Amino acid sequence: MEENRSVVPSLEGDENLIAAAQHIVKALETNKNLTNDARKLLVELGTQLSTISRAPEDKEEELSDIEKRLNLVHDKVMSWEVDGEQLMIWDCGPDETNDYVKAVDEARRLAESLDSLSLNKDSEEDALARKAHDVLQTAMTRLEEELKHILVQNRQPFEPEHMSFRSSEEDTLDDGSIISFEDDSVDDGLQRDSVSRGAEEYTIDLIHRDVIPDLKCIVNLMFDAKYGRECSQAFISVRKDALDDCLFILEVERSSIDDVLRMEWGTLNSKIRRWIRAIKIFVRVYLASEKWLVDQVFGELESVSALCFAESSKASMLQLLNFAEAIAVGPHQPEKLHRILDMYEVLADLIPDIDTLYSDETGSNIKSECQDVLKRLGDCAKATFLDFKNAVASNVSTSAFAGGGIHHLTRYVMNYLRTLTDYSNSLSSLLKDNDTNDPASSSPDSNAATEEDNGVNSPHYLSPISIHFRSLTSILEHNLIEKSKLYKDSSLGCLFLMNNIHYMSEKAKNSELRTILGDDWIRKHNWKFQHHAMDCERATWSSILSLLRDEGLYNSGSNSISKTLLKERLQSFYLAFEDVYKSQTGWTIPDIQLRDDLRISTSLKVIQAYRTFVGRHTNHISDKHIKYSADDLENHLMDLFEGSPRSLQHSFHRK
Repeated sequence: MEENRSVVPSLEGDENLIAAAQHIVKALETNKNLTNDARKLLVELGTQLSTISRAPEDKEEELSDIEKRLNLVHDKVMSWEVDGEQLMIWDCGPDETNDYVKAVDEARRLAESLDSLSLNKDSEEDALARKAHDVLQTAMTRLEEELKHILVQNRQPFEPEHMSFRSSEEDTLDDGSIISFEDDSVDDGLQRDSVSRGAEEYTIDLIHRDVIPDLKCIVNLMFDAKYGRECSQAFISVRKDALDDCLFILEVERSSIDDVLRMEWGTLNSKIRRWIRAIKIFVRVYLASEKWLVDQVFGELESVSALCFAESSKASMLQLLNFAEAIAVGPHQPEKLHRILDMYEVLADLIPDIDTLYSDETGSNIKSECQDVLKRLGDCAKATFLDFKNAVASNVSTSAFAGGGIHHLTRYVMNYLRTLTDYSNSLSSLLKDNDTNDPASSSPDSNAATEEDNGVNSPHYLSPISIHFRSLTSILEHNLIEKSKLYKDSSLGCLFLMNNIHYMSEKAKNSELRTILGDDWIRKHNWKFQHHAMDCERATWSSILSLLRDEGLYNSGSNSISKTLLKERLQSFYLAFEDVYKSQTGWTIPDIQLRDDLRISTSLKVIQAYRTFVGRHTNHISDKHIKYSADDLENHLMDLFEGSPRSLQHSFHRK
């Protein structure tokens, strides 16, 4: 610095002062390695030299030259308006464009040269400076319009169908109303949407690549002239509209939280499915491509590039996130859980992409909002699952379930759990803090089952989702036991429990539920339904088969069989058999194998007892008293549990 100051005296009186001053100015324009202090000192030195050395006649000559150059630039800039209509310069070919660029650059240089002079207000130089800035401002306004025009006219069409945007399924799959516990269509209603989570990130050309050099040229001109803010705002406004159009193409409509909360489930379900597909494409394709475009145009201005990207995409991202937030704050209806988990997992998958796209501080708000919405979706999913457990526990019936078949609640819960296995990792993560404070797990039946499942017979570690799924099945069983008490016939109550627990076991055994509930759970429930089957059989036939014993058939005071008592005993057996036939043909066992197994087990006991009894007393029984042969009875037993009540003919079958 001291060396620079020592140069000033040695130059005074030198006849080449003007040349020296011009040399310094030129050095300032080309040398970018000077420190701020050195640059400031040289500017001051150059100004002093110009002032000291310039003769009045030279100054007038220079001002005249500047004025001529400024007039030429003015004419060039204003020549692009014809009859008040503005022509687009970059549409007129490279020659015209280059001329205009040179004129704009000249206007900037003239304005800077005049600004470097010590100007007196209302002086000729001051007037020229104001004119130069007016011309420069006009040129900058023109460049803003050119920038917007190029961006709009060179947009590339976006065809989402080329990226498998549309699902192979129609959105009408489950567009109906909310499914209830009493709905038989639950198996179809809880299907998971076929959403691929592995969509690759790749870029497409949002505008023609051959115009990117033109955009960069305009950006450099405007930033060099200190019109960077205006340039950025022009770019942001156009690209913001383009990204809004993208959401329109992806069929994402702008909806307020109130609008979402008022929607019927069918409509909302379709919108969620569209949102899931749209946000993946928007982030991994559109935003990735937008980031590439912004970096190409503003690549040498990193902070500006990050700002333009964040500001142009902010509104569209918030529109997507606001929809997710509206879902998260909505009522905790069980049927929404699968969609909420879809949204949660998709957004969680996209968080790394979003963090990469918005790596600068300017995108911190968007990243923070994404994390907040993700947390809200997670909290909503957790609350919905726990509310579902409470709903199962509180589901009360006032009348017995007809036929003793599989209750709607059983179907619903087991299919619900089966579909939730797709989200096992997410659910385990979300539920891990609720293992000990789940109010739905506090029922005696639930606690007993949990303690047993975690005992010595279950050496494997139970994940949070396993604990909660086991708890829910225990709640369901407890509910089914209460429902079985509504039957007047205890054997039908046993059949009901057999059917439902068998269904639970089979659903677990033949699906991913097996991994979550565990083989020990399945073994335990296999034993349970077999136990209920034996109870049903025992409750039905014990008293009837007792009629085929010899006790009470002997004449008093002798060892001879009473034919009258024998006849009455057979008639009582036949009447009891017919009553069972009439009632139990109306009972139902939906599972074919289970139905056949119970029929065969019953037949073995009943037919064997009947054959033995008739054979033992064949000499005391007339053929006219044999109403059914053993084969007849066996055939009739094969009619049981079809769910359609039937009556036996009362004619005698002689053997």
